[in-house]
Amino acid sequence: MTALDNVQDGSPVMNSGGKASPESARFFRLCGWIVLAIMTAFLLNNYLTYWQDLPGIAPIFGGAANGSMPILWSWLQLALYAAFVLLAFGYVRTNGNTLREDSVRITNINAYLIRACFFAVLIVGLVDSAISFLRIEGFLPDVVGQALADDLGKSQFRGPYVHMPLIALSFVIAAFTRTLGFTWLALLVVAAELMIVIGRFVFSYEQAFLADLVRFWYAALFLFASAYTLLEEGHVRVDIFYAGLSSRAKGIVNAVGSVVLGISLCTVILVIGMGGKQNIINSPILTYETTQAGFGLYVKYLMAGFLGVFAVSMMIQFVAYFLDAVADIRGEPGGRDHDSHTVQ
Repeated sequence: MTALDNVQDGSPVMNSGGKASPESARFFRLCGWIVLAIMTAFLLNNYLTYWQDLPGIAPIFGGAANGSMPILWSWLQLALYAAFVLLAFGYVRTNGNTLREDSVRITNINAYLIRACFFAVLIVGLVDSAISFLRIEGFLPDVVGQALADDLGKSQFRGPYVHMPLIALSFVIAAFTRTLGFTWLALLVVAAELMIVIGRFVFSYEQAFLADLVRFWYAALFLFASAYTLLEEGHVRVDIFYAGLSSRAKGIVNAVGSVVLGISLCTVILVIGMGGKQNIINSPILTYETTQAGFGLYVKYLMAGFLGVFAVSMMIQFVAYFLDAVADIRGEPGGRDHDSHTVQ
């Protein structure tokens, strides 16, 4: 017997095909939603600390404050963690979903996030490429005027006034679509690479922004699709022993792996990447960092953010995967066949 065999109220694991009580799964549901609540509070505090110059929670624990605002703000930021955790408690307390229903709900939230990110890299890539092309050929002042053309040559202008509105638009578009678009993004990567080849060898024309566009889209394809690949059991698994395990044993492996290897890895990425103003994710975004090529795309800072999107989307999906795995351990109906990727 393991700790996962019994639940909060002490009821035993249900046999496969039986009807598991939503009440008995509350502890595991609560664990999953608390992880997401803490992650959300961390991201919000990261924005408040490094973009709005609030002091952060470090002064409460003897660390250095960011900026010069009163320490009262530190306590308010710390209270955000408590508020989100209480929201998780309230949701689980008032909602009688099963583990699998919560897993599906969390997966749907993640799918929306990834859809929005897909449209963001698509639209930002196309618009930024158009701006770079017009700048290179000298057409931009004729199109938008000299003053705006000069501003568009500065990453500190193009980032907040061009990229950010397009990203906001992408989240709106994602709310009305149901496709993740990875197939199309892969096709666009190939098309962009083909443009480079044709331009170089047929027209003797090559510009830095085309290579930047390929890297921008390919990085998004690789990092954004990881959570979807996890959902579809598409990652390479060394299953010398796993393939022959029972559904319950597979659930134990998946649950432990989700926590020990998955959620912990995503936590490390977020803490190391966003733990300070000069950290690897925060620093490029705060400065709207660009490549050294003068007429390349101004999206290098967004590519640093891709790592954050990867960690967040994988964290969300690992929580959903954990809940589904616990449901397998408990023998709840409707489980996924991990060999054929179908629902039982």
